[in-house]
Parts: sequence; structure tokens; C-alpha cells
Amino acid sequence: MYLRESPFPNGFVEGLHTLGWGLVFPCFWFLERLIAVCHSTSLERQRRREEECYLHPLQVFFGVLLFFVLFLLSLPFAFVGFLFWAPLQLTRRPFSYHHQVATTELENQNVGWEEAGRLTFGFVSANVCLLPDGLARFNNLGHSQNRALAIGQSIIQGVSRPHIRILIDSPSSCGTLSPSISLLPQSGSTSYGATDAPVQLGTAEQTEAGLDGGIPKTATGGSSVHAVNNHTNQSQTSVWNSNQNSNQQGSQGRRNPPRVLRTVGKTGDSPLDVSMLFPANVDIVCLQEVFDKRAARKLVNTLGPVFGHILYDVGVYACQPCGTCSSFKFFNSGLFVASRFPVLEAQFHCFPNGRGEDALASKGLLSLKVQLGLQRGEKKMVGYFNCTHLHAPEGDGEIRCEQLDMVTQWIAEFQAITRQQDEMVVFDVLCGDFNFDNCSPDDRLEQNHSLFNDYTDPCRAGPGKEKPWVIGTLLQQPTLYDENVKTPDHLQRTLEDEELRKVYLSPPVSLGSAPLVYPEAGEPWVGRRIDYLLYREATLSDPCRTEVEECAYVTQLAGLTDHIPIGLRLNVSV
Repeated sequence: MYLRESPFPNGFVEGLHTLGWGLVFPCFWFLERLIAVCHSTSLERQRRREEECYLHPLQVFFGVLLFFVLFLLSLPFAFVGFLFWAPLQLTRRPFSYHHQVATTELENQNVGWEEAGRLTFGFVSANVCLLPDGLARFNNLGHSQNRALAIGQSIIQGVSRPHIRILIDSPSSCGTLSPSISLLPQSGSTSYGATDAPVQLGTAEQTEAGLDGGIPKTATGGSSVHAVNNHTNQSQTSVWNSNQNSNQQGSQGRRNPPRVLRTVGKTGDSPLDVSMLFPANVDIVCLQEVFDKRAARKLVNTLGPVFGHILYDVGVYACQPCGTCSSFKFFNSGLFVASRFPVLEAQFHCFPNGRGEDALASKGLLSLKVQLGLQRGEKKMVGYFNCTHLHAPEGDGEIRCEQLDMVTQWIAEFQAITRQQDEMVVFDVLCGDFNFDNCSPDDRLEQNHSLFNDYTDPCRAGPGKEKPWVIGTLLQQPTLYDENVKTPDHLQRTLEDEELRKVYLSPPVSLGSAPLVYPEAGEPWVGRRIDYLLYREATLSDPCRTEVEECAYVTQLAGLTDHIPIGLRLNVSV
């Protein structure tokens, strides 16, 4: 263990903090329930219409009355607790650290790396909107505790399967070798939202497939499908059942394979995967907007058996020294990082220039240095991983540019302080929700920031211009539970259809009152891509060189968040 788990200097201070928060929490919870009673999600309204429920006004009336009274009764206790809680924040380290021995071992992608001269690393980033339940409803998402559990289970389901490659041999194809996801195993119903519905898989030609995860014998058009496990490098025929493991459900039907990666655009473009599952064998998962502490604990408990090193409850609270924060902080940064690699060093900086409602959360930058457990000669291999969540309101590009300046400076300072002569740096990754895209006229300032001269964005063709295969990562909140986006397979098909994307992805933002002319003639329509996974080569040790093996848009969290998770797999030659 390289970091102390408790964020407080000793057990006495931690006990006082627990007492203070214990007195504050009932008041906080009653207020949260009061808001939740008053504000329904579109899914809840739809269900009430289907069930012809006429008692809802009474439920709202008595619910508001009950929780308002309880809120008032708990206020004196909350005030006393606040007197304990607030001053102790000055002694708190700005993150909690969880460490446990991983009980579920993922496939080791780097066996034989010395002979191959290459290492492989996988990363995932997702904004999961785990605010307190009452506030999450303003984003048309409720039941934060249930969603946290479902999100954690979905991540584990995706990353813990074998890394499978789907090969398409077709007379009409060019013989492209496409890295792909494995197949989605049938899972039990959960208690939240769209996850109650059975997953609909396949295309119109594939309706005869079952739900046990089997691969059909042949694809349409004379194509044959083969599954290749990267670890064993053994090809098998298409009748091979990929789920002879703990995901096997016992059904005798077969599931169709998902649509594979498309290697598109000019030579050198990255392969793109619109995947129903999180990428296999991910090394580091970064989540944003994990503001709710109870939801964070559920994620820790769910992800801990696979990712043994987790940083959560990242950020500062209450008042901080002058110049470090812009105002009183009611919420943490929302950043959450789960790593398979031990964390050697960690540092958090809070943005001092937040405004409006964004200033209530301590958004900032979390930087990690991780140990890979590999060594070349006398040098130990390490990696740097950075994550952030920038200012949100539209039209505040200057604030985001200032924050990007800070991100660049803080990363440089962190690496200068923590880098050692006996270490070999093999990756340097920056990810997060940047809250601007690369196609909106309103985001021109951010698109031209110098950070993109340092870090490579595999989806970006240049300032204000995306590569032709880019899709977008921000969903329209009012339509989160429409039939076309409420299950992983439906959302996958929607993302692959440009006309449907226009309906369900957030469109680019015009500059002021100027009319938006988009897209240009001959260019594809691209939704707002505000979630980023970037990498940098300039800071790596010689002779390391990086190439992108796979970019992924993940639909597994359909109905659980208003963002589309993204994945990146890097090959590093050493």
C-alpha cells in the first residue's frame, strides 16, 4: 500500500468528522427527498400514464408535507454537526483511498512483452451523473443509489471478459482485421429505469438469435465470423460459444455478434468501436460526477474486487485558504478513479475560478502516478494518469481556457516533482468531461487551446474539425428513455445511424445569436463530443512510442447516464 487510506491525519479527527457528518446527513437526506418528490423523471411520468395512476398528486402533497417537516426538525442537529464538520475540512486530504487485494484477475495483456517489444494499456472515461437523487432528476436521471450499483456491475461485466477479436471474412471486404468487443451476456433485471427491460440484440436479419451469448453460424452476405482470443491467439469457428464462463445462462439459443469496429477514413486513422460492452481488460477507469458519497461507496464495493486501487470522494469542502477555491464548496469534484495498478503518488488541485452553480462543486484536476509492476533493466515502469471536469455553462469559454492553462501547468509540476531517474514512463494520459466540443462555433476558444499541441486527441482532425467517424458523447436529456436509446443495443444502432443521431445527440452550439450553419457541405453530422481521452508522447521515456489500437463508444450504460462512455487502448513500443 503506497497511500494512507483515511483522508484525515488521525483516528480522533476522523471520528469527529464522522460525528459531524452524521448530524448533518439526516437534514441533507430529507431535503434531497423533498426535491425528488416534487420532480419526476420522464420515465416515471411515462410509467404513471401507462398504469393510469391518479394518486400521484396526493403522494406529492403528503410527501412534500412529511419531508418538509422532517427537514425543519433536523435543522438544529445539522447546525451543530456543521460546527464540527466544516473546520475539519482544512485538515482533510482531498481524496479517499481504497485498497484491497483484487479477487478477480483480469487477463494479462502484457505477457511476453519483452519478446514482442510492446505493451498494451486500456482506459475508460465516463460521466455518470451520480448527484444526490433530487438534483440528478433535473438531468432526467433518478435513483442515484440504484444507478451506482448498476453502473458498477456493468463496468465489471465488460472489463472482466476475455479480450476477443472478431474477424470478418467477406468477398466484399478488404480483409480488415478489426478489434472488437466480446458478446453481451444475459443479465438479470435491475431495479432502475431502462435496465428493467430485456436487452434487444441484433439487426433485422438476426432476430432468430437467442440470448445466451452464442455466435451464429454465419453472418449475412456470405461473411463468416471467427472469434480470436488475443491471449491464446487461437482461432475457432463461428459456432464457438464465447460464454463458457460465469456469464453462461444455460439457454440454448445463440446471440448475434455486435457490429465490429470500423477502420475508416485515411490511412492512420484510429479504429472505432460502437460497443455494447465496456472494453475488456481495462487498466484504469475514470468517472466524473460521482458527487454522492453513498453512490461512491457502492462503486468502490463493486469495482474493488477487480480494481484494487480506488481514489474517490476527490475534492475539497467548505471554505479553503484564499486563492485556492472560489467559494464555499458543498460538493466534491465528482472525480473517481479505479486502477489495477498501485498508486505511488496522487495530487488534487481545485479550480479557483468557478462561477455560478458550478462553483458549488470543487471541480479540478486529479493527477496520479501508478506503478506497473514491470521493469526494463534497472528502471521500473510507471505511468501518469490525469483526469478533470471543467466548467460547464455554455458561453464561458474564457473560464474553461483558464482552467486548461491550469491543467497544463499542474500536470507539468506534478510530473517534475514525482519523476525519478530510476523510472521509465510508458504512458501519459489525460481524460475527463471538458464541457466543450470540437465542432461548435461557441467553443472556438477552447478548440484552439495549446493543450492540444501537447496531448493527442485521436478523434480530432484539427481545431473545429472532427475526424469523419466521430459520433459525439452527449445525449439529449429529455429523450433518455425513448425506445431508440433506452437499451444498449438500441443505443448502439442509433449511434450508427446518422439521421437518428441528429435526434438523440446534443447538437453543436451556435455563437451567440448567429444562426448555426452545420454541417458544411459534404461533411457528416457530428454531435457534441465533450468527453475526451488524450495521450502524450513527449513526456515518455526513450524509446517509447505510442499508437492507438482502439477507440470505443460504449452503450452499456443506456438509461443510466446522459453521457456515452469512451474507451481508449494504447500500444506502447518499448
